Amino acid sequence: MYTMQSWTCFFQFICSMQSVCHCCDWIQHHYGHLSSEYLSLLDQMFEDQVRFRNETIYQITKLFDGNMKSVTWDKKKRDDFLNILERQFENLKSCVSPAKKPERRLKRYFKELNRKVLRKMNYSAQAWELIRKETKRHLQRLDIFKAN
Repeated sequence: MYTMQSWTCFFQFICSMQSVCHCCDWIQHHYGHLSSEYLSLLDQMFEDQVRFRNETIYQITKLFDGNMKSVTWDKKKRDDFLNILERQFENLKSCVSPAKKPERRLKRYFKELNRKVLRKMNYSAQAWELIRKETKRHLQRLDIFKAN
């Protein structure tokens, strides 16, 4: 009877050791691969955010490159604004790999703004004011996006 309990205890001990060893094997052989994979995915998610921010800034500068004859804004302030955007664009560009193409929906959105607001309203001062307000909303969203 004592021998049977000893063998049962010994068998349970061996089984638990194999379970621990199996776990240790998994850590040695699989954990490192999976952890490098999730770290890589986190890096890619950050890069996607930076790429989106950079593409938005680029599209805004392209939008402001249009016919601005009717605008009564201070030219120096407008030029300063565009210079700051250009500087942000250039600095952010160095943070992402150039391999991916820009987001098509974002590009299409800014084309539609140009077509449906600026062109349709003949690049009037009112059209540019709508663009200025929309640009401000986008840049504020990018700041919120950056904070998260």
